[in-house]
Amino acid sequence: MAVQKWMARARYLRWLDAAVAWLGVLLVLGAALPPMPLAGETLVAAFLVGLAAAMTPVRARWRPVSGVVGFLVSRALRPGDRAWYVRSAGADLVIVTARHGLRVSIAAPELGAEESISVRRTRVLVVPAATAA
Repeated sequence: MAVQKWMARARYLRWLDAAVAWLGVLLVLGAALPPMPLAGETLVAAFLVGLAAAMTPVRARWRPVSGVVGFLVSRALRPGDRAWYVRSAGADLVIVTARHGLRVSIAAPELGAEESISVRRTRVLVVPAATAA
């Protein structure tokens, strides 16, 4: 049940990322362009954010809200801890095998016993299993 809450939270966090992008573009447009009606600036900002969202590299790296939350939630993880690797499609119970700054290595059941993957804590949600509520 707690993992489903984190899956829903992840969706809302990504919407907040988009809202921050839109506000940022709106502020830049307000400062860079000659004065125009707010509705015009709003539409131009929405178009530019939509265009940036269509580009996968930009969308994958732009996480001002969800990145901070992902980092803060996973800061207590240590090697040997169990955690939930939360994605939009589902969540897997994993074991943390190493932690290196912003990266954490996790061993997932589908990878096999000898393999682990290294993920950035600012790009994914890795929630400790004991405190998943």
